[in-house]
Amino acid sequence: MVLVSGTERQRRRWFTVALPVSAAAAVYGWVHWYLAGPSSPPTAVAVAGGVLLVAGACAAYVVRVGGTGGFFGVLFLAVGLLLTVTAADQATARAEVATCVVGAVHTTVQASYGEGGPPEKTVYRLELRCPGGYPAELKDDRPLAAVGEEIEVAYDPQRRVSPAPEGGSSPWRAALWALVLLAAGTEIARRCAPGPGVTAGA
Repeated sequence: MVLVSGTERQRRRWFTVALPVSAAAAVYGWVHWYLAGPSSPPTAVAVAGGVLLVAGACAAYVVRVGGTGGFFGVLFLAVGLLLTVTAADQATARAEVATCVVGAVHTTVQASYGEGGPPEKTVYRLELRCPGGYPAELKDDRPLAAVGEEIEVAYDPQRRVSPAPEGGSSPWRAALWALVLLAAGTEIARRCAPGPGVTAGA
């Protein structure tokens, strides 16, 4: 058994409580740098770095919080960080807009996984004919246009982020859900993290 001073225990507690928000800020900054930075890292490095950030934050959370609270809290944290990645992707400026003609529309139905699972979802994949040949396709969960119609597509010339309908990529929904889940993870950490004067096991 190791006796930890009240000051040290309080410092560790504040570190644990601040972990979800700190991790989200780091993940958002990393993704934004990769997608919009003038000297962004290669894709493999960016993905590896993002995975390490998320995995490291989750591991630290489980170790610091522990118990049943740590189990549920780390689920909230992990999903919140993934939604942070989504929000960063959707917030990244797609600097160019192309007027494209829809050449074909393909639909894929993603089945529901039983009661309590996500509902059935239809994904629409549009084959595009754009000036210069890019973007070549666009995916969305809405039927954006019919064959032969024109559609405005925003895209990144460096192809670091997927194309999106012009004006249709908003980060706010993903950001809101990320905030809710990160707040839940923070509250669990606040309630379950050991306080000052508690004896820790070695």
